[in-house]
Amino acid sequence: MDILRSKSAFICDMDGVLYHGDKLLPGVPEFIEWLKKTKKKFLFLTNNSGLTPRELQHKLLRLGIEVNEDGFYTSALATASFLASQAPGCSAYVLGQPGLINALYDVGITMNSVNPDYVVVGEDSGLNFEKLERATHLVLNGARLVGCNSDLTGPTEQGLAPACRALISPIEMAAGVEAYFVGKPNPLMMRHALKKLNIDETDTAIVGDRMDTDIMAGVEAEIDTVLVLSGVTKREMLVKFPYRPKYVLEGVWDIVGE
Repeated sequence: MDILRSKSAFICDMDGVLYHGDKLLPGVPEFIEWLKKTKKKFLFLTNNSGLTPRELQHKLLRLGIEVNEDGFYTSALATASFLASQAPGCSAYVLGQPGLINALYDVGITMNSVNPDYVVVGEDSGLNFEKLERATHLVLNGARLVGCNSDLTGPTEQGLAPACRALISPIEMAAGVEAYFVGKPNPLMMRHALKKLNIDETDTAIVGDRMDTDIMAGVEAEIDTVLVLSGVTKREMLVKFPYRPKYVLEGVWDIVGE
């Protein structure tokens, strides 16, 4: 644990690590205070595409945690950056919430429900059959299918809920195509995070609650991995994966210690 605590930077997931829905998890205020007090660099890296960094900042503020807006990076921002680099000035049909739509607008991508270059899918609480049907027809007509993240589920106060990978699967199956997913564990997200922190991967740890996104992302980026059991993954599930986290903790409070 001394080696972990000596790291200069921490990349932290949010859902299942800091909170469930609108409920702050135990030990989180102490963890963030420790990050600030010890002058650690930190970035909250979330696969959730629904909220903007400012909205995430305000959400934490409502929960009693103060973090600068530039302390957040989302799969929506990563997706917008990816599309802007692949096809500058392109258009997209979007199934998603304001965090994703704003990120796309900010890099010059326009909304198009007739003949878009891409169909982009993120978390969408208003998803319905009409949207899925239109998205499928657009993909069949040549639009490329991109997902903000490959999470099947996400934690809420009520339990698990379908996430992006589950929401996009009807389009994949109906159109006979495979989506490209930008968020964790895609190395693009980790490169963006390290660049934003301006730090070497050897002096960084990633903290997350998901083996298939957070921990895989860290393993593939050669960053020390910390699995917390406060979210989706339970200890008995570890045997199902061919890779393991370097640390397995009950929650972020274990990082702070005594």
